Amino acid sequence: MSSTSGVGQGSDIYTALGLNAPNSDTSKKKSTLDQADFLRLMTEQLQHQDPLKPMDNTQMVAQMAQLSQVQGITDLNATVKGFQDQMSGDQILRGAALVGHDVLVPSTTWSLESEGSTSGMVAAPGAGFVNVDITDANGVKVNTLSVEAKASGEVTFEWDGKDANGNRMPPGSYTLAATFTDSAGAKTKANTYVEAPVESVTVGSDGLYLNLKGLGTAPIDYVLRIS
Repeated sequence: MSSTSGVGQGSDIYTALGLNAPNSDTSKKKSTLDQADFLRLMTEQLQHQDPLKPMDNTQMVAQMAQLSQVQGITDLNATVKGFQDQMSGDQILRGAALVGHDVLVPSTTWSLESEGSTSGMVAAPGAGFVNVDITDANGVKVNTLSVEAKASGEVTFEWDGKDANGNRMPPGSYTLAATFTDSAGAKTKANTYVEAPVESVTVGSDGLYLNLKGLGTAPIDYVLRIS
C-alpha cells in the first residue's frame, strides 16, 4: 500500500469516529467568549442547578446585566470604529483639497528659491515695530526686516531674497526670529508664520500631515489660512 493511501486512511479514521483531524482548522479553540457562549453557559448552569437550592434571582439578574453590559460595550466599540474610519476618510479628502494651495503655518524657517521672494506674518500685540532677523544655515545674519504695526493684529512682511548689501542670497533654508517693540521701547519675542505650498498629504496614526515645500511636514491643525 502506498504512503499516499495511508494518509487518506488516517483522515478517514478521524471522520469515522466523528472527530476532527489534529491539524484541521475546526480543531482550533476560540480565545474569547461571545454572547452565544454566555447564553450557553447560563443555560447549562440552570439545567445542572440543585433543585433544592435553585439559583438566587439576584444572581440571575446580575448575570443578565453583565451579559447586557458586555454586548453593549461590543456594540459601542463597533460604533466608535465606524466613526474613526469616517473621520479618517474626511481628513484625507480635506488634505487632498489643499494640494497645490499655499497655507500659512507657524514656523521659524522659510525656504528661498533661486528667484522670487518669501512672505510671512507676525501677530503684533499692539502698536509699535516688528523687526525680523534673517540668518543663513551657518547662523550668520544676512538681513533685518522692519515693519510698522499700527495696531494689534496681523503684520505681514516680505523678503526679496537679498542681504543687507543688496546681493541675492543662494536658495536654501533660512531662519527668522521676530521681535516686537512697543511705543515705550519694551521688546518681546513674537511668533512667526510662513506661507508655503502644499505638495502632498500623509496619513499618520495620530492624524493628517501636510508636506510643505521647503518646510517639511506640519499637522493639518497648524494651518491658519489657505490662499
